[in-house]
Amino acid sequence: MIDTLQQAKSFIQKYNTHQPVNIMEVCGTHTMAISRHGLRQLLPPNINLISGPGCPVCVTSAYDIDWILEIIKNHELKLFSFGDMIRVPGTESSLLEQKSQGKDITICYSPTDALNYAVKNPHKKVLFVAIGFETTTPLSSVVIKRAAEYDLNNFFIFSTHKLVPPALKLLVEDKQLNINGFLCPGHVSAIIGSEPYNFIPENYGIPCVISGFEPADIMISIAMILRQLKFNQPETQIQYKSVVKPEGNLVAVKNIYDVFLKADSRWRGLGPIAGSGLELKPDYNRFDAKLNFPVKDIMPKQNPACDCGNVLKGLKKPPECKLFAKLCTPQNPVGPCMVSSEGSCAAYYRYERFNLERT
Repeated sequence: MIDTLQQAKSFIQKYNTHQPVNIMEVCGTHTMAISRHGLRQLLPPNINLISGPGCPVCVTSAYDIDWILEIIKNHELKLFSFGDMIRVPGTESSLLEQKSQGKDITICYSPTDALNYAVKNPHKKVLFVAIGFETTTPLSSVVIKRAAEYDLNNFFIFSTHKLVPPALKLLVEDKQLNINGFLCPGHVSAIIGSEPYNFIPENYGIPCVISGFEPADIMISIAMILRQLKFNQPETQIQYKSVVKPEGNLVAVKNIYDVFLKADSRWRGLGPIAGSGLELKPDYNRFDAKLNFPVKDIMPKQNPACDCGNVLKGLKKPPECKLFAKLCTPQNPVGPCMVSSEGSCAAYYRYERFNLERT
């Protein structure tokens, strides 16, 4: 491993022009790997790694959380959610707080857990909080198809599924940011392939490299970005070739769009983004929690001192938030970036906090 990293460092030095370079890693798993393995400290000082909106829990809007909370406050049902999600604060509460007050909330590892419960308990309404990017959406699609095959009338999903490319388009067009390259997400790209990123190098001249998750993968991917910049040849490259194909996983993509339609979506920190979300097609409306459990007058508020929004846009790094490691910790998270196991604030807190304290 050390030899491989040294080789990757040599590649980076070879293509480094010593000009300031901002590289955004889009995937939360990359963020964690960078912090865990100290890769930031191995890079020349002119290369700045910034975390983007690559964690689905972190980008879930307070509006959506408040809506889910209103549903469980006003309806008798059983809610299934992935673990990190239940700790994300809404305006006045969280799913975890509601669970402690007696609401029927269960942490699950797969949407099939919720589906199976609904099949076995036909008189109980079951709600699954569907979260994630293109990586997890195919499984939600399969579950909805099965719910239709079983002709269930007690199973619902609240879709917060999101699409990565529209968010990247918003970021490259944001004049506050100066992104010189993207480390594109390996998991998402295994589904959608490399082609959906091509508009970034073609229209904006910004290199994209789809990276694996080992430290050497990330370092080599950074070198690939620097090489593109040095020779002014921006393109979409795949470093993670063992998993990612240019065309992606066509079966998985078909499953997504068999069930979902593109829709506008609210992102924490980024706001509403046209065509960046997924909602159920009309044929599946009976499973849509937003249609079956409408709510009115949601006015979400977030702690004004929390900088998660700026962190998700790459405008600030976690330690620049005045709540970081003081009022906001993994045990007492104020914002979602500290909640999630892939959140950038959680990554800095776990792996880089003591380095920062020594400097």
